[in-house]
Amino acid sequence: MKNVYFNHDGNVDDLVSLLLLLQMPEVHLTGVSVIDADGFIEGSVPASQKIIARFGRGAKVSVAASNSRAVHQFPKEWRLSSFSFDAFPLLNEHGPVEVPLADKPAHLDMIEKLKAADGKTDLVMTGPLTDLARALEADPTITDQIERLYWMGGTMRTEGNVLEPKHDGSAEWNAYWDPEAVKTVWDADIDIQMVGLESTNQVPLNADVQQHWASLRRYPMMDLIGQGYALVSSYEANSTYYLWDVLTTVASQYPDMIESKAIRGDVLTSGASAGRTFETDSGRPIDLVTEVHAKKFYDKIDELLTSSDK
Repeated sequence: MKNVYFNHDGNVDDLVSLLLLLQMPEVHLTGVSVIDADGFIEGSVPASQKIIARFGRGAKVSVAASNSRAVHQFPKEWRLSSFSFDAFPLLNEHGPVEVPLADKPAHLDMIEKLKAADGKTDLVMTGPLTDLARALEADPTITDQIERLYWMGGTMRTEGNVLEPKHDGSAEWNAYWDPEAVKTVWDADIDIQMVGLESTNQVPLNADVQQHWASLRRYPMMDLIGQGYALVSSYEANSTYYLWDVLTTVASQYPDMIESKAIRGDVLTSGASAGRTFETDSGRPIDLVTEVHAKKFYDKIDELLTSSDK
């Protein structure tokens, strides 16, 4: 089994990623932590605890709350779904949960869990890199315990998904949230697989996907994700929600779902292009996911969330 530490930022896609990790027979989940970014931590931490309690198959894992703060915070309207997810009856029907809250903030919990694990650990991070950057600053030796970082963030395209005043639109949101953290992590001796917008945009949340999941709602976990994604299927007119974090999570354990290429990259930390990630011959090595085998990807979600749900 692979040791996996999961750090996420609390939106629906993150919470579905946690649900999936708990069903993967190859995964030994050593820790979970939540940063106050794409979801409000007050909703996403208890939602994470409830998912582990209800669908964790007896996993003994705590949830750590991050005390990291944004350089550029996500829009409030995007973040509110964390509270709704936490309130779903399916996660609350059995009353209070017994999954513990970690006694240390996320970056210190990460250090503790990495050092306590038997062997190296994969880091799956579906939000900003701030907690890992802070962990590296507190204890640079943790690079010896990290097998690989799987990160949903950035893009090597010229166009990102940040549409904010005085920004040129070249950055992806997880990188823009804290550009200096991206720089800190990319300057460290860590093997990185980057799942950016070039691949995540190949797996949209569309009506066909939602209808398929609706047809499987007799399975509680499929019902949960169907309800969850209904919260975010249209943030605003003409917007599209993509399975950013779920792709990162599934690809971390099932590499046959994707194609990737070796590149070198760097990040801009300030100015109108803050958070922009880009290719450069002088940059650090990155394994960039470029293509998704979409049918295999969606089939794997079905397999994990139906066959495990007895």
